[in-house]
Amino acid sequence: MSSDEDTVTGADNSPPSTSQQHQHQHQRHAGRSYESDDDDPVGLSDSSRSSSERIKKYVPPRLRKVWGAVVRWVEGPQPPRPYRIEPFFPRIQTAPLRLLDRFFPKRKYKLWLLVAFYACWLAAFASVLHASAFASDIPGYGAPVRLSCAARFWSDRNGCGLNGDGCRPFDNSTFTFRCPANCKRVQVINSHAVGAEEVIYRSLVIGGQMETEQGVTSEAYRSDSFICGAALHAGFMSNTDGGCGVLELVGEQQEYPSTSSNGIRSVSFDSYFPQSFRFVKGTASQCKDLRWPLLAVSLTFTVLLSLFTTSPLVFFASLFAGIFFHVALASDPPNMSNYYAIVSTALGRFLPAAFCAAAIYRFAVRRSLTDLTAQVEKTVLWLGACWVGALNNYTFDKIPIQRLTPHDLHQQPGAITALVIVVLVIFTIALGQAWALRVEGRMPRYLAIYVTMGVCLLLLVAVPRMNVRIHHYILALLLLPGTSMQNRPSLLYQGLLVGLFINGTARWGFDSILQTPAELRGDAKLGTLIPTVLEPQINAPDAARGIPANVTFEWASPLPDGWDGVSVLVNDVERFKGYEDEGPGKESFTWVRSEEHEGLPEYFRFAYLSGSGVGDYSKAGKWGAEYEWTPMEPGPSISGSDSSMNGDEDEGTSESGEDGTG
Repeated sequence: MSSDEDTVTGADNSPPSTSQQHQHQHQRHAGRSYESDDDDPVGLSDSSRSSSERIKKYVPPRLRKVWGAVVRWVEGPQPPRPYRIEPFFPRIQTAPLRLLDRFFPKRKYKLWLLVAFYACWLAAFASVLHASAFASDIPGYGAPVRLSCAARFWSDRNGCGLNGDGCRPFDNSTFTFRCPANCKRVQVINSHAVGAEEVIYRSLVIGGQMETEQGVTSEAYRSDSFICGAALHAGFMSNTDGGCGVLELVGEQQEYPSTSSNGIRSVSFDSYFPQSFRFVKGTASQCKDLRWPLLAVSLTFTVLLSLFTTSPLVFFASLFAGIFFHVALASDPPNMSNYYAIVSTALGRFLPAAFCAAAIYRFAVRRSLTDLTAQVEKTVLWLGACWVGALNNYTFDKIPIQRLTPHDLHQQPGAITALVIVVLVIFTIALGQAWALRVEGRMPRYLAIYVTMGVCLLLLVAVPRMNVRIHHYILALLLLPGTSMQNRPSLLYQGLLVGLFINGTARWGFDSILQTPAELRGDAKLGTLIPTVLEPQINAPDAARGIPANVTFEWASPLPDGWDGVSVLVNDVERFKGYEDEGPGKESFTWVRSEEHEGLPEYFRFAYLSGSGVGDYSKAGKWGAEYEWTPMEPGPSISGSDSSMNGDEDEGTSESGEDGTG
């Protein structure tokens, strides 16, 4: 009897009888319980035997003895002892099956009941999903546009072009939007410049409402803030349900405050920015993201199916399809503004996922669930763990590991500690599963499988100019073979891995195991050269001569090989872009402070240009309100890699990107 009280066939010390040996041999040939290899393969020729004997002469006897002991230990006990779960309180756990047999004794009745069950499940899910996905118009403003949690108006770096012209209009415009639930968790995972500050691992919300004794002094957010995060910060909608509303662009604003509200602390900015927005009061709509009612529907039907079904195929196929579409359409859908595109994407990803599911069932799930009558334990362990894995965006969201890259692991607080803990847990589980495979006499075969997997991974690592990335679904596929036995730990681990596979493929699709450095980096720093800027020439304002305050920057010339221009950001907006081939006047940049900006600091960043591409920007140099200059610190601040703000997927946040409204 194992520690988890799973029955192991033949676990007593008495030698097996002749009938037991014949029965065990029959099961081996039937392929139901376990696989084994003959010690003396049939058909071994005399010449092969003699060759083997000659080789043994060169192996020291002590080494041969040790090797033989290791081989015998790896092969496990003889005869092998396959695990079988004996249910706790069997009468209670089999009660649903007896109830089903009582009212639906014939197979055809059960078949029609299953069809009716599927129809009810589909109808209930579709009705709630329709109410959740499609919102009615907001009177006077029209239908809301579906946003991701990381949607913004303003692009990173110089993505909005010179003077921000690519992101106009700056004001006198309204936008009707809809935000999903659970946007509070979305954070920036690559640094985002806000003046002299670099925001990372927090929600990107800049500014917001500040109340003083004189009343509300500010309601505006900088337009590179997360729209949905700002709506949560302003109390415009709830994190649990999401919501709809209208915002208006209010143009340039000054001095954005840092305030804490509704669990989000906004970032301050003590200068000006050309585009800002605020929420129109009275336009908050009651459209809700009904992912929690949808979870109640899916959970209810999956639990019922698990309790009343003994067929491993019906159980696995039904739950796989139901949970897959729940993740793809409700709990963690892709970031797309058109919900019909989400449905199309889910259907496109389901077909290859179903082929993988067939292999998972054939090589792992079928063995674990065949002849299992512990209905309650199956529901709690396998189905419960499957839901935990499928809801990965909630269940494992607090683990501080976003990407397994050296840069991210060293940069994110707690990432290395969390990784060590995760590796130790997986290693401990792997040892337990390896022991169970040995008891069943299947360790040699599975050692060969995992050695082959390891060799394949090493070959992939050796591919030049590519990086190996183990995604959710790949991790699940690698570990699932080791759960193909019927004991309680295996039910738990198998359900969890199937859930992770579902979440990975339904949310992100089948991303390649090999990715280019650019794909893996996303919008992180490139590590390029940064312009060497000389000491600026600062001129204070001369009212008598009508000369405003100005500052002139020059940089080393000629430019390094591979670069043909320089870009300058002022307050995170590109204000200068000059190329060497444009002639004289492009080796320096003069910035004039306007009268309405007197008394405000301004922040400058510099980067090299190569055609339309841009390198890393420098850290910010500060031209103070009193015209003093604070030089840039060494090193880059933000990446120069350009990212489109009109895409469907996020790449710089904890959801892996930043898309926007365009």
